[in-house]
Amino acid sequence: MHFKPTAHTLLVPFALSTFAALAQQTPAPATPTSDMGRVEITSGRDNDSQQRRESTASKIVIGREEIERQGDSNLGEILKRMPGITLGGAPGRGGGIRMRGLSQGYTQILLDGQRVPPGFSVESLTPEMIERVEIYRAPTAETGAQAIAGTINIITREGRKGMPTELKVGSSFQGGYASPTASIVKYHDAEKWTANYTLSVNRYSVPDLSETHIERGGITRDRTSDSQYDRQGMNGTARLQFKGEPGETLTLMPFIAYSQGSTLGSIRASQTNNQLTTATTQINNHFMVARLNGQWKRKISSDSNVEWKFNVGGWDSHSQTSQYSLNPSLLPSISEDSRMQDRSVNLGGKYTNVMGGGHQWVSGTEVERVLRTQTILGAYDFGTSPLNANSVLQASTMRYAIYSQDEWQLTPNWATHLGARYESLTTEGATGVTDVTNRNSVLTPLLHAMWRPNPDSRDQVRMSLTKSFKTPSMPSLLARRTYSKDPSSPSSPDTIGNPNLKPEVATGLDVAVERYLPQGGVLSASAFHRRVQNLIRNVTSPDGSGYLSRPENISEAVTEGIELEAKFRMDQWIDDAPHIDLRNNVSFYRSRVLSIMGPDNRLDQQPSMTANLGADYRLKVVPLTVGGNVNYNPGYSTRLSAEQLTVVSQKRVMDVYGLWRVDGATAWRLTLSNLDPRNYNTGSVYSGNGVTENSRTQNRSWTNVQILLEKKL
Repeated sequence: MHFKPTAHTLLVPFALSTFAALAQQTPAPATPTSDMGRVEITSGRDNDSQQRRESTASKIVIGREEIERQGDSNLGEILKRMPGITLGGAPGRGGGIRMRGLSQGYTQILLDGQRVPPGFSVESLTPEMIERVEIYRAPTAETGAQAIAGTINIITREGRKGMPTELKVGSSFQGGYASPTASIVKYHDAEKWTANYTLSVNRYSVPDLSETHIERGGITRDRTSDSQYDRQGMNGTARLQFKGEPGETLTLMPFIAYSQGSTLGSIRASQTNNQLTTATTQINNHFMVARLNGQWKRKISSDSNVEWKFNVGGWDSHSQTSQYSLNPSLLPSISEDSRMQDRSVNLGGKYTNVMGGGHQWVSGTEVERVLRTQTILGAYDFGTSPLNANSVLQASTMRYAIYSQDEWQLTPNWATHLGARYESLTTEGATGVTDVTNRNSVLTPLLHAMWRPNPDSRDQVRMSLTKSFKTPSMPSLLARRTYSKDPSSPSSPDTIGNPNLKPEVATGLDVAVERYLPQGGVLSASAFHRRVQNLIRNVTSPDGSGYLSRPENISEAVTEGIELEAKFRMDQWIDDAPHIDLRNNVSFYRSRVLSIMGPDNRLDQQPSMTANLGADYRLKVVPLTVGGNVNYNPGYSTRLSAEQLTVVSQKRVMDVYGLWRVDGATAWRLTLSNLDPRNYNTGSVYSGNGVTENSRTQNRSWTNVQILLEKKL
């Protein structure tokens, strides 16, 4: 790896010096006192650290204290500050959640321990709806092995007796547009049942400005797109728990979200042969999702219990796109109506038995059925002959899995977690051109171990040897040819599915060293290695008068990395220092696709490193808490094939906040996200088959200012 001297060269020494200082700290001389024995006072943050510490499989727990700290507007903004997690897209605008720099499909997302259905977006969950987030760096038999990068388990809000009603009202401002929001969290308690619910309503408005420059065959084409996106939505979640006989509970967790939005804009395009045109654009979209998660747990003996889970629901999406161009040969005229409907049901059972000798044995099974229908009515005019691109897709998937695992406390120093999982997936579809069937199955053995040099110490070492996989998505298997909304070229090709794809399978090794500090602090250094077989990549090649992108299993790939984390309070190692909470992490990654010559033959969308610096301070003289965070990803290039190279610019996002507590029930929060906004640049270079094309796109970003009133009733 080659690193340019950028901001991360300052972050690395800082993180390493933090580790060194804590390792060398010595206690201050103590005054004579009477021995009262060992006394520990824990906070909510300590409980999160304790859950992380006691888990045999490596995981990070983000509790309510961490979720509420900076007043983030979405889950992605919370997760981006965690070790090894990045967001796709322009800075400050959200995007797909990725672990260890790998693209979005490599990370498994769970909601209350159950797989989210295809197409579900975690952006529809607001921070007010979330109790905690668990991040697993390696798969387990129970959570699932479709997690080459890792697993993120989102636990919805849980009620507690005496919990007050929480109300939040405010607005954010970005690029001259306001986005008001309001949410309420309420809790009810009775003898046989408890309930809590969260309801949020919001309006989101944001501008979008991008400029694209393309050079091909001596012709230069420029395109400027200016639009404004406006969306109104509401979402709600609840947790209802009914108590039956001792050891018996039934929990229902409904979730609903609805949004409708529109994008109005204009496009200006020019070409070196003095061609110039403009177009007006409009996109209207509606989206609704409704789901019900359920869990019934019953104790059948003093040392065993059974648990059943179900998940049923679906989502509907409707989008209408129109683009009217004065010169269709330079900028096409488009009319498209797209409707998609998804229905799914998931059922799972689990048996847990606590046996003698420190064993806890867990076995279970899962069955999932997904039905999807998609209809697209499209007409495209490229200035030659109009093209009708209508398509109808009816598809279904059937997945079942069985698993078993044994958590065993071998000795006071050693604990192991041994398991295996078998999973089978069948995808069937009718594209209107042909019928497709794809069947795959994977057996994944999993081994985790934890060693504590001293059972009473706060130091421990984790080791994992696992097998994980990533199944092809339904569109990548079944999609009919979709025509580019621009003239087909290497940078904007037509796309098509591939029904013969095999799942990617990875063998992984993880090692981590952890030290847990008093008052909830933690130091961690972890390393991982993955070897991926049957790597899937979109391959672009000439096809008639245009270009076609098609997913293919191309070869093996290797990825590895190191992740360092330091989270503590400054006065833990500097006497009389301010009570400043520090949150620092830095990660380094390297990957190689073996069938592609280097340099830059890395896995798609994986930066060479990522870093976060964060701090919070609660003033003593006034009821004010201030803090901030810097998130940094360097720019990088990726060679997708011998002919194609993509380029992504650096991302540096700075956030600050202030929280003023008027009294114990009222607080005002001011958050400034993406300070010093910078353009986000992407590009591609294609050179092959007698064609050379260079494409560059620049996306503007803005600072987001949020004002929020937080009230407990």
